[in-house]
Amino acid sequence: MEPDYNMNQLSLNIPTAYEPELNHPARYINRLVESLALRRPNIMGRPREYDPRMLLKLVLLAYSYGIISSRKIERFARENIVAMWLTQEQRPTYRTIARFIVSQELEDMIQSSFKEFHDYLKAQGMIDEASFIDGTKILANANKYSFVWKKRTIKYRKLNVEKAQKLIREIKQAEVKIDVDEDSFDIDQLDTIIALLEQRIEELNQRVAETAKVSPNPAKQERRHAKKYLHALDHCRQKHLEYQAQSQIAGQRNSYSKTDHDATFMRLKEDPMRNGQTKPAYNLQIMTSSQYVLGYELMQNPTDTRTLIPFLSHLAQNEVLGREIVADAGYGSERNYKYIEDELSDCTALIPYSTMIKENSRKWRSDDRKVMNWEYHEADDFYVNPQGVRFNFKRYAYRNDKYKFRRDFKVYQAEKYDENHQIISQALTPHGNTKYLMVNPQWEYFKSKARESLSNSNTYSRRKYDVETVFGNLKAYLGFKRFTVRGLKKAKRQIGIALMALNMKKMAGRPLIFSKYSDNQKAPFRIFVKFRMELLIQRLFVTTPLGTVL
Repeated sequence: MEPDYNMNQLSLNIPTAYEPELNHPARYINRLVESLALRRPNIMGRPREYDPRMLLKLVLLAYSYGIISSRKIERFARENIVAMWLTQEQRPTYRTIARFIVSQELEDMIQSSFKEFHDYLKAQGMIDEASFIDGTKILANANKYSFVWKKRTIKYRKLNVEKAQKLIREIKQAEVKIDVDEDSFDIDQLDTIIALLEQRIEELNQRVAETAKVSPNPAKQERRHAKKYLHALDHCRQKHLEYQAQSQIAGQRNSYSKTDHDATFMRLKEDPMRNGQTKPAYNLQIMTSSQYVLGYELMQNPTDTRTLIPFLSHLAQNEVLGREIVADAGYGSERNYKYIEDELSDCTALIPYSTMIKENSRKWRSDDRKVMNWEYHEADDFYVNPQGVRFNFKRYAYRNDKYKFRRDFKVYQAEKYDENHQIISQALTPHGNTKYLMVNPQWEYFKSKARESLSNSNTYSRRKYDVETVFGNLKAYLGFKRFTVRGLKKAKRQIGIALMALNMKKMAGRPLIFSKYSDNQKAPFRIFVKFRMELLIQRLFVTTPLGTVL
């Protein structure tokens, strides 16, 4: 008999007839979103056409397949049977999906989902107290040649001020009769001078009309000079406002993009031209445990050193930070060590500093210029270098960096004369000045503490395959290498969807661990495996009454 295949046959469609397999990511997405308790009545405005939970499920499933475009997600909801199961065959348009991705409601849902996900993993014992932190740069949705550099803005702003002051001095000496002050300069003064020039031009227009038959007409010549200065000053005024706005947009950053003001130009590893060209991007910081992303933050700083403190504050506020903070040498700075010790006293920093590996090399230990190779006498507080020159403590000093962080130093000065009151040549610089040494005791303390913490723990060895794997899956597996939205807030919401989708994909790949998270309420998979092993042992070693082995 041939199978009956007839597309014109009338059938009754049941939306819930299909169900995906037990370890499918859609099941974990469904359980996670349903556990967030997101039922919120819509009191104000029009009634919602689509439930936010349905939209979140659809977006998470699409991102887990590497589908980021809103138009492709719309098509995915129509054609994919798993997506139909999640949406119950509802078909939102791409405009609805695009608005939902950048909405404030989605950000609240994503943040709640990360907290719920962390609590579940911890309750099941799937994560430990190690928090692995690292960062990567992701391209912004901006033109790569739309850069605005803060240093150039400051330079051109000064040149524009000099040009305006020069024009003001020329106006004062020219035939244009207005009273100006050339000593001070601000935007209000420019507006006043421009208004006076416009008033003077109106007066000259009347004089020209009254003396139309006079040739040559001195009023026309004076009006020509006044218009020239008016156009030049108006151009300086527009440039002054433009440079002022650029400085305000840049803030503490060195650059920004004209097409996405929140994006900063950074150096990325993906450099096809191999010329170190900077591109507009965001610095993504994540915290992982067992290759699951438990917290994230999107930064505008190109370096990782300045991102650790705000990121740790964010993690501690959300109560997802473990007791061991593990990061690479890019985060090892005095400011970060001090913050962890003062504000996070219950946490241990497993973060090496930049020169930690070099200090163990033979070249470093044999270098006479390094203070760590000098002889130190703690009782009298002085150093002796390999040439036998003694450096005595002289005074305290401090320095403030450009971010207003204070570093305290102890200054040691070399002994210039020996016992016979002869000048020691090794104690002088090539220019004849006495050598001195600056030591930062707090930095030396943090370095010693970091070496001790790393030597007594094996957690740091897990860093590479725990957090670096997540970045590889995000860029290579999901194909998320560039944002499709503009602005820091919108980009943060989009990356949150991608990271949670990656978590759901990771859960689906570990059915043994997350068997309790599925919709099936039967016995766990481990009990099933144990039963199969007992049956296999009976078959191998239990004999029958005839003495044969099964």
